Amino acid sequence: MNRLALYVLFVLVIALPAISQTRTRKAPAKKTATRSQPAAADPMNVAPPPPPSRAMPKEEDEVVRVETNLVTTPVSVLDRNGRFIAGLTKKDFKISENGVPQKITYFQSSEQPFTVILMIDTSPSTRYKIDEIHYAALTFVNQLRPTDKVMVMAFDGRMRILTEPTVEKSAIFAAIYKAQFGSGTSLYDAVDYVTSLDLVKALGRKAVVIFTDGVDTTSRQASFESTVSDVEEVDALFYPIRYNTQQANNPSASAVPYGIQLPTGVVLQLNRGQSAAEYEKGKTYLETLATNTGGRIFEADTIPNLEVAFAGVAEELRRQYSIGYYANEDGKPGDRKKIKIQVARPANAVVRAKTNYVVKGNEPGSSASPGEGQ
Repeated sequence: MNRLALYVLFVLVIALPAISQTRTRKAPAKKTATRSQPAAADPMNVAPPPPPSRAMPKEEDEVVRVETNLVTTPVSVLDRNGRFIAGLTKKDFKISENGVPQKITYFQSSEQPFTVILMIDTSPSTRYKIDEIHYAALTFVNQLRPTDKVMVMAFDGRMRILTEPTVEKSAIFAAIYKAQFGSGTSLYDAVDYVTSLDLVKALGRKAVVIFTDGVDTTSRQASFESTVSDVEEVDALFYPIRYNTQQANNPSASAVPYGIQLPTGVVLQLNRGQSAAEYEKGKTYLETLATNTGGRIFEADTIPNLEVAFAGVAEELRRQYSIGYYANEDGKPGDRKKIKIQVARPANAVVRAKTNYVVKGNEPGSSASPGEGQ
């Protein structure tokens, strides 16, 4: 019996490491197949794909429907002094499309941070105003809260991103002071560039603040008409801060541009961007940008208190209402539909919102974009 016991003990001592090693290999192999490695990494452990769910096409159709037909627009409700009216609810609003009442299905009134793009005109015409523009930009940033993001860009004959969207005030201030004037004025191209940014097309509250005299001289990719149409396609408010640089640059500027004809037949315009007609066109352009997006225009030379004006804009952006609805009738891509938003109270309230939208295509990811406003 003693010999048998010794023999059994000997067999167990020899076999135990092998048994332990086998168990150790199986456990990691199982974990690797389910957690760490892709299923295709180990052909022996690939699980068969699940059968396609019949509900999946329905879910995809619903996503497309939501993205395509939901019409949303920011709405600001102000008193006669330009102060934001808070505390309104969905029941206080009425909305119609082409005169037909619509049911409000999306409503948001909570205070939220926003992203603002500061566009600084650094063309030669602003050289006498650049210090004032720097000061105005800094003043606006000082009205923002720590959660509000700012992107700074400068434009003359070309566009330059001075800082990507950030909440760091030191980086924002440094970027503003980097905006020094160059040559040419491609205002239309700059607006066209901004409206094409993913940032402007993404969800969330956004605004574009432009410090400029409104006069364009060198744009080649965009025009007055094309950019006015562009801003109707994005869900961002435009706030132009207009500087009248006409007298500073050419006190005796003619009402009509003049030029000389070169031997090649090309007419060289000598006072381009300096005539009274061009300044009037620039003012009309900035007013249209503000009107068509539901924003406001400010005449920098007549603002008695920049801090008060910009504080009002910041509050308006942060606390604006967001309203959305599904149109009762679908439109064809390219159709322009009129929308009207009213508030039941207070009686003297001023509603700033877009008043039409352009129906986009039905491809996935497209959406109805509110447009021209009051």
